[in-house]
Amino acid sequence: MTAAEPAGVRDRRPAHGTGSPRIEAEYILPLRWADDGGLAELVGYLRGLSAAIDVTVVDGSAPERFSAHAAAIPAGVRHLPVQPWPGRNGKVAGVVTGLRAARHERVVIADDDVRYRADELARLVALLDDADVVAPQNHFDPLPWHARWDTGRILVNRALGHDFPGTLAVRRSLLVEHGYDGDVLFENLELMRTVRAAGGRHLAADDLFVRRRPPTARHFVSQRVRQAYDSLAQPARLVAELLILPAVLLAVLRRPSTLTALAAGAVALAEAGRRRAGGVRVFPAGSALWAPAWLLERGICAWAALALRVRGGVRYSDGRLARAGTPLRVLRGEHRNRARATA
Repeated sequence: MTAAEPAGVRDRRPAHGTGSPRIEAEYILPLRWADDGGLAELVGYLRGLSAAIDVTVVDGSAPERFSAHAAAIPAGVRHLPVQPWPGRNGKVAGVVTGLRAARHERVVIADDDVRYRADELARLVALLDDADVVAPQNHFDPLPWHARWDTGRILVNRALGHDFPGTLAVRRSLLVEHGYDGDVLFENLELMRTVRAAGGRHLAADDLFVRRRPPTARHFVSQRVRQAYDSLAQPARLVAELLILPAVLLAVLRRPSTLTALAAGAVALAEAGRRRAGGVRVFPAGSALWAPAWLLERGICAWAALALRVRGGVRYSDGRLARAGTPLRVLRGEHRNRARATA
């Protein structure tokens, strides 16, 4: 590796036929499909991806689907079954399986709808020089109506702090021994908190934009309350979201004209998120106009999520998950206890 190359990248073979150096990292894709309608597109993506980076697909699909995937996935991509892991969140089991099988210290974890370019991967991996877990910024492409609606969420998150993407880069050594909790819903937040609890540094790469394919409209609608349930892992955010609906109802009952001001404030907030860290490159003009609709949706769904918590949790697979995430202070205490036990 020459001094001019970013760390984590070494010349070995061309990536995507561009002459780019191969990325010295592992790409882990947890997969659990009941329908293979998008298999051909995913296979094409994996074929190109494997020219740039070592790829491992950890497949928790039913046996007939697993066999179909094994036959379709390119020869250069490693295809593994999920290994048992405590907890009901199958994605956590898939990620931990991939981490333990990874051939590199630097690992990129990505949902099956994330679509990286080789240059984006190279930059993400290089950012692990100064961090232990890195979160890039997802954006939807293409943009059907429901992806525009959910972009309102992304922009509000960017304005108030950071958005949570469907992909992360992490140093394997911080997770491979003990993994992370498989009984929480918000698994990406749990992974990041687990790394931080072990003393790792988290970096939000808000200017590293990675494409994400939108879900179907039906899937989008089915996930509204479940996504709101994630906020139970962030108490301050949950309180703010629970206040949205009472504020709107109070405005309707006492002074309907203030609804316009509330909507304008939401749009202005989202527009600040769109302009932050170069977001105008990927978030089209007008994206912020969807923020009031998303905020109203979240205000309603936050109460529904709270009701589910009282009833025992949100449905996940064939059971329920009560916890959205583990507080960072608790994870730090667990890490200290493990350190003492091994001292």
